Formats: sequence, C-alpha cells, structure tokens
Amino acid sequence: MKKYNLIKISVITLVLALVSCDDILDESPDNRTEIDSLEKISELLVNAYPQALYTPFLEPMSDNADDKSFSADQTRLNDLMYEWSNFFDDDEDTPTFYWNEAYEAISQANQALASLDELGQVDVVQRGEALIARAYAHFMLVNIFAKAYNPSTASTDLGIPYITEPEITLLPQYERNTLQEVYDSIEADLVEGLKYTGNDNDYQDARIAKFHFTSKAANAFASRFYLVIGEWQKVIDHSNKVLSGSGINDLRDYANEYRGAGLSYSERAFRFSSTIEPANLLITVGSSVYNRNHFSLRFQLSGDLARELFFNGNAAGLAWSEQVFGQDLFFNVPKYDEYFRTTNQAAGIGLPFVQTPILTTDETLFNRAEAYAMLGEFQLAADDLNTLLSVKSEGYTSAAVLSTDDITANFGADSNFYTPFYQIPADALPFVNVILETKRSVFYNEGLRWFDVKRHDIVVEHERQVTPSVTETLTLPKGDNRRALQIPTEAQSRGILPNPR
Repeated sequence: MKKYNLIKISVITLVLALVSCDDILDESPDNRTEIDSLEKISELLVNAYPQALYTPFLEPMSDNADDKSFSADQTRLNDLMYEWSNFFDDDEDTPTFYWNEAYEAISQANQALASLDELGQVDVVQRGEALIARAYAHFMLVNIFAKAYNPSTASTDLGIPYITEPEITLLPQYERNTLQEVYDSIEADLVEGLKYTGNDNDYQDARIAKFHFTSKAANAFASRFYLVIGEWQKVIDHSNKVLSGSGINDLRDYANEYRGAGLSYSERAFRFSSTIEPANLLITVGSSVYNRNHFSLRFQLSGDLARELFFNGNAAGLAWSEQVFGQDLFFNVPKYDEYFRTTNQAAGIGLPFVQTPILTTDETLFNRAEAYAMLGEFQLAADDLNTLLSVKSEGYTSAAVLSTDDITANFGADSNFYTPFYQIPADALPFVNVILETKRSVFYNEGLRWFDVKRHDIVVEHERQVTPSVTETLTLPKGDNRRALQIPTEAQSRGILPNPR
C-alpha cells in the first residue's frame, strides 16, 4: 500500500506542477505570442487537455444507471441527467464546466500552434500533440453537444464552433459549424498531427508521457474517431498501431493484477487511473468531487443493474474479475481516487482533483473487434472478444473460449435495437451485440456507454420511483433531440445557437 501511495503522490504532484503554468496563462491574449521556446510550448500543452470529467453527467443518461430509491443520496445534476433535462450550472462535473474546460484546452493548443509557427518549428512532437489535442477536445464536444454523426444529414446538422486561432479579442463571437465541417476539421487535424507525434522516449519520465498524446494515444483516438464515422478498415489499422499482436499483454488484467493480486479497494482505485497501469494510454487530471459521491448517488448502480452488468456473469459464462464493492445503496466499482491540493493550510481549504484514463488499450481492442465484425471477419472479432474476456474473468480456461458458432447462436439481438446510420448485416449483429454488451460492463461508470448509446441510437428506459409505491418509466426514444446536450446558456448569450428541443 505504501508503494502505491508514494507513486500516486509523486505522479499527481508532478502533473499538477506542470499544470501550473500561471505565468503564461495569466498574460493577456495579445502577450501569449511571446512564448519563445519549445520548452515553453511544452509547458503550455499541459493545459491542452480538458481538465474536467464527463462521466458524472453522461453515465446517468445511459442505460448504465438505475433508481436506487429515495433512500439514496440525491443531487440536482444526477437527478436531471437521469431524465435527460437541461442543466446549466457551471460547477465542476457539469456539462457547462466540461464545455468551458474543453474550449480552454483548445485555446492552449491553438496558442501552441501559433507559437510554433512564429518559431518556424514544423517537424516537432509539440505540433503533433497540439493538433491532436485540439482535435480530441472538439471531438468530445461535438459528441456531447451535437447530434450523432450521420453523413446523410451532417452537412445541415448543427455542430459546434471549431476554433483554430488563438483568441485576440475579449469575448469573441463564434458561430456553430455544421456537423460535417467539424468532423472534417477533426480528421484533418488528426491526420496532420499523426505525422509528428512522439513516443515515451520523447519525455524525460515515461510516466509523464501518459499525460500527453504520444503515438499510441493518438492512434487510439483515431480508432475511436473512425469507429464513430464507420470507416472500419481505418479503425483496424489504427488499432493495430496501438496493440501488440493479440493485445493480451496490453490490457487491464483484472484477473491477475487486481483481484488475483489481492488489491484492496483503495489500491484498485489508485491503480485503475495510475501511470503504472499498462492499459492507460492517456490520463487527465480534472477538478472534480465525483469520488466523494459516485457510490452513493441515487441514479447509479442499483441491485438490479448490478445483477445485469456483473453478478450474473459475462459472455464467457464466468464471473467477472472486476469486483463490485458495497451493498444495496452503495454498489460501486473502484475507479476513482481523489487528490486534494491544499491552497490554504490554515483554513484547511483547497481543490479536489480526480485522475482518470480517457484512452485505453481495452477500448481500442473493443473498437477493433467491432470493426472486424462489421467487415465480416467474424473469427478475428471473436478472437479479440475472447482476449478481452480472458483477462477479465475468474477461472478462465480454453473451455470458456467462444466460437463464432457460439456467438451466432447465443447473442442475437432485435434488428431494431441498434440503428446507427449504417446497416448492420444480419450475420454481424450477434457479434456487434456481444461486443457492445461486454464493453458496457467493462466501462461501467466511465461515461463511454453514452457514446455507444448515441451512435447506435439505442432506446433508453429509466425507472423512477415517484412515491414508495408508485414507479414511472422515463423513455429516451430513437432520434430524440435530448441526445444532444443543450448548449450552455453563457455560450448561447454569445450568439451560439441552441440545440432544438
């Protein structure tokens, strides 16, 4: 335990130290062009990542949330997100906070690029990192605050403002690009940025590399991007640049390194987001209080949902190695660990931070498996799924290996359950279904399920207790406009059009 704490303190302290480039960020925009070295640009890029969590508001919107009853803790954010209502407060862990932090990250990336141009520096890792960080922040914003990508409507659907220049005026006015324009710009930045991305050797400490877009992290992001727009071979190609062969040595090994190693709850929570975890490709540190209440929130992991996602076992017919802790109102999986940075020792006040992985090898392998299924490469899809299950199941042996016939026979789905913009072939549907259902459990309480719900237009039904004896059903139908979160009111006041309701 002591070893984990020492690593934890040293890593997070170093990251927070790097984040503190106040001498640069306190300058007025007109003075930021005085950044005159690659070292200063590297410091600036520490802030080119959204320093905020999206899980607190996305998880309760998905089918990974259920009503625990009146006895559980209630917050306004958790309540309104569960019913897909607007929430405009700008406190940490909210949609508005994420919007602001993402555009702040974009601002830092743009300043870094402008400074690189002034220095005449092109073929440097800082350029690659800045371009891909800019692409990533826009990608997350458009997937949260706009409709799901559909090439037949993207040229008219509202996207978000895609910002490519440093701000040089106070409160500039922006307009929303179309969804197609946003995705085209993301891809352009991604393709260009991949030319320059570095690897762990470009950083003095390999741990610090996990807080930057290295080549592996950038290709993992590319894998996610092309999954959303349905370019399957590109998903596979970029995934292969991340994974070593089958990928088994790259994954989060719950069977051996978590449960098998006898880690305690706190040790699991720390390792999950730590730089010592091989599966973590890109980690961010965000201001958040989510670790204080995620286990006790009303609309979270109920007993019924815990049985569906975990207690009834997985596709291999085995128990999950990813353990659920707590009882009844407190069921949870340890994935969050708060670091509190004291700002006033005497008053005992400070800022809470949560470190979290936002790109992993696990997600990349899931992406590749789904792409294989869509291309009809069913054995390869089954191989990837079996690899994932092998390190996340208790007592996994060759007897648990799922054949393509097993998947076809046992994991069919209603043809109207998944309705993305493309057609899922009938023979691919069982593979897509078992991959996404497995992914749903593996990424519980990380926010990623919402993006699968959105791109596949999955109907979500939420049960809600109105009185101790009366329960109502809330439904998010296919195509519902509430799948795009509303633009923050402050942004609307600056001329950015709201989403239709």
